[in-house]
Amino acid sequence: MQIELSTPLSIAQLAKLRAGDNVAISGTIYTARDAAHKRMAELLQAGQPLPFALQGSCIYYAGPSPAKPGGVIGAIGPTTAGRMDATTPLLLQHGLAAMIGKGARSPEVLAAMQQAGAVYFGFIGGAAALAAAHVTASKIIAWEDLGSEAVRELTVQNLPVTVLADTVGGDLYKSGPAAYLASRKK
Repeated sequence: MQIELSTPLSIAQLAKLRAGDNVAISGTIYTARDAAHKRMAELLQAGQPLPFALQGSCIYYAGPSPAKPGGVIGAIGPTTAGRMDATTPLLLQHGLAAMIGKGARSPEVLAAMQQAGAVYFGFIGGAAALAAAHVTASKIIAWEDLGSEAVRELTVQNLPVTVLADTVGGDLYKSGPAAYLASRKK
C-alpha cells in the first residue's frame, strides 16, 4: 500500500508514518546539498530568513544534472544524507518536516527528528531518471553560484519514497537487517 502525501507536510500526517512505509509525495519540495545547508545554517544562526519557508517543508538531498532540451530537469538522484547531519538539527528546530536522501542518519539527527516530529525518506540511488520523471516544474530559488547544488524549488507528482526513519524512533537501517536475519533463522 502506498500512502499519498501533499506538501506542506503536517506533524499529524507524519506521526502516522512508520519506517518501511511506501509514500508518494506531491507538491513543492526543495533541493539542497552540503554547500546550501552550510549557507542555510549561517543565515539561521544570524537570525536571517531563508530563501524558502522551512515550516512543513521537505528537502531532497540532490544536485540534479542539467535538463535535456525541452525537459524539466535532468537526472536527480539522492545524495548521502549523512553529509547534511551537522546542520540538520538546526533546520529541524526551524520547522523542516522531512528529508529525502540515501544512507543512515546519525543518532543526533534521529533524536532531533523525534523531537521535531520529522521523518526521513529514502529514494533509491541509481534511479535518478525515475525521480526526474516525477518532477513537473523546477526553478532555482537561491545560490545559483553553487551550480548543481543551488537550491531548487521542485513541483513533484507522486514521487515514490520509503520512510527510512519515523517520528517514534523507527529506523529501517536497523529494523530491516534485523528482520532479514530473523527470517534466515526460520
